[in-house]
Amino acid sequence: MDNEISVVDAKERSRYEAVDSAGNLMGFVDYKLYPEVITFLHAETIPEFRGRGVAGRIAVKSLEDARDAGLRVKPACPFYQEFLAEHPEYEDLTKRKSE
Repeated sequence: MDNEISVVDAKERSRYEAVDSAGNLMGFVDYKLYPEVITFLHAETIPEFRGRGVAGRIAVKSLEDARDAGLRVKPACPFYQEFLAEHPEYEDLTKRKSE
């Protein structure tokens, strides 16, 4: 089913991965984790899964996890830059803690 998308933090590979109910990789975002910052480097949706909201699901999960961990987000990836510009509810994640 198209709606069955699970997003997991594959810490051993430093990336978030979206998989379908059969375990097929649908997309991912590579990241670099620092003590107080997570930098999202490159997001990609596997071609046959494009247009299903995979990248958005990965972004939401990774940004919510960053918020829960108290991390600041640095969006080095163009997709994350655009996603954050379109979703002001995550604006606080890109601000420095002193701002």
